[in-house]
Amino acid sequence: MIDLWNLIFFQPIINSLIFLYSLLGHNFGVTIIVFTIVIRLVTLPLTMKQLNASKAMSTLQPKLQELQKKHAKDRQQLSSETMKLYKEHGINPMGCLGPMIIQLPIWIAVYQAVLRGLGTTPESLLDLSKYLYSQALLHNMIPLDPQFLWLNLAERDPTQVALPILVGGSMWLQQKMMPVSGGPQQKSMNQMMLWFMPLMFGLLTMQFPSGLAVYWVASNAIGIYIQYRMFGWGGLSRGPLGTPKAPPPPKAPPPPKATPPPISTPPHLGKGAEGEIDNGEPRDERQDDGGGDPAGPGTAWPGGGRGRGRGRKKG
Repeated sequence: MIDLWNLIFFQPIINSLIFLYSLLGHNFGVTIIVFTIVIRLVTLPLTMKQLNASKAMSTLQPKLQELQKKHAKDRQQLSSETMKLYKEHGINPMGCLGPMIIQLPIWIAVYQAVLRGLGTTPESLLDLSKYLYSQALLHNMIPLDPQFLWLNLAERDPTQVALPILVGGSMWLQQKMMPVSGGPQQKSMNQMMLWFMPLMFGLLTMQFPSGLAVYWVASNAIGIYIQYRMFGWGGLSRGPLGTPKAPPPPKAPPPPKATPPPISTPPHLGKGAEGEIDNGEPRDERQDDGGGDPAGPGTAWPGGGRGRGRGRKKG
């Protein structure tokens, strides 16, 4: 069993790491990051399948809730109808676990590769040489340089803060962006896992070699990018239990501008013959209004009349 494990997982991974190390300037930290990108590209079809399954399950929530109400007293019938609904839409509920199950042995193999690959004692180097392929290039790379930034990749993070925060924070962000699916119980479990998993991996980072933590951070960052390209910010646009956030209240329309009331003519006034307002009495064309005549007020016009109207010619 051990030989099969070494043949399938450990040997390919340790030899791949050392080969990349020879191409990347003998920087083991960059080697781990590039190796993580390669692993995520290889498992990308499974990751896409997992994300699509999660999205499809989230779209079936209204129908699942109807089934739960309809068969609330018959659990067997509810289970049968639920599986039938999944089958009709081509959804595999276990598809969400595929990439995680596949990556688990990779995590263990990377953990072993970091421990054995960065060994500095003669015994550890001799043990490592047993797992290397026969190419001289691989043997010439031993021992590996463990320094990367402030880290010794074979030891724990000396700050005990930076890497645990990066690992836990990136894992929380990745899980928060996942599409929400399931009923109230499933949502409650998702909420618990949202905090439990990042906290657990953050604590493990304090105990494991920092090389494995670099792998986790790089893997989470790539997962965040993939999910953002597929779904945007996903669950980050929702409330704490996966319910959509309420939209902001609409802005109140600006108050209408006050318009001055129309000027109305008092009822006791009217318009004269020439459009001028007077006291409502008929206006004689010959009546003198005391102004506005070219000849001045009180001037007699030819014909003997006073006022604005011209006198009629006498025959």
